[in-house]
Amino acid sequence: MNENNASLSHVSSKQARLMRLATYASATVAIILIIAKLIAWMWTDSITILATLIDSCLDAAASLITLFAVHHALQPADKEHRFGHGKAEALAGMGQSMFIAGSAAFLLLESINRLLHPKELEVLNIGIVVMLISIALTAGLIAFQQHVVRQTGSTAIAADSIHYKTDLLVNVGVIIALLLAMYGWPGFDPIFAIAIAFYILHSAWEIASEAIDQLMDKELSDEDRADIKQLATSHPEVKGIHDLRTRKAGLTNFIQFHLELDGNLSLLQAHAIADEVEATIKEKWTDAEVIIHEDPHGLQEATPNFASNSDNTKENT
Repeated sequence: MNENNASLSHVSSKQARLMRLATYASATVAIILIIAKLIAWMWTDSITILATLIDSCLDAAASLITLFAVHHALQPADKEHRFGHGKAEALAGMGQSMFIAGSAAFLLLESINRLLHPKELEVLNIGIVVMLISIALTAGLIAFQQHVVRQTGSTAIAADSIHYKTDLLVNVGVIIALLLAMYGWPGFDPIFAIAIAFYILHSAWEIASEAIDQLMDKELSDEDRADIKQLATSHPEVKGIHDLRTRKAGLTNFIQFHLELDGNLSLLQAHAIADEVEATIKEKWTDAEVIIHEDPHGLQEATPNFASNSDNTKENT
């Protein structure tokens, strides 16, 4: 078996620095928004501002979880964690989704209560100003997070960015709700808050789904698997591949398969070809850990039980 003995962490120092900066920025913005929204809620008594305050408090808690997870995920593989610590990011994503779902449930209950027992809102101009400030800060943070995700592919940062995108839409909705409540019926305030609660629940499900996929070692997409097979079989000495298995943990993609070669090749020749195939794959999949097992071509047909139980169908491109 041809295995890479280097650390399983393929994260460069630049990527690590960007990920840490993104977590610091997220926590800082969350704290600033908590203070601003707390002041606005105390002045206005708006349920939609309370909704965004609760969400920002949970953002701060989620950001701390992300900060811890990213720090842990960036640690190199060790004797007890041979595959690295990448799944810490998926665990952070699960934690974030639970926080977000909890905030949505609380908000839903409070909104229904306010709808049944409406109140006149006061000093709404302050609330609108705070929401505009929130939009500006959140938009800047999202832009930076998207840059970091493009550079690193971090699951935790991507999850953090998703719920900040939700916050951006929520803040716009709050401004609309406050304007309608100011010039119309106070019931617009809790109605918008209810809509925000359902949107937050949807975002929580998206984050949880991605985290579950990583924790359950879901295969990469069909397109990615086809690309890997094409790269592997592009070598002129390769007859085919089978038992392709893939998964992702944090920033690292794990790729393993059986490489079919001429049975008359020496062990040294087969090993050299496998090294070349691995290098070809890593040229495109720079964040991948590739494990290759060399098989004589035709052995799978000659011994039907040779293939693993998980995939008895020969995979050729």
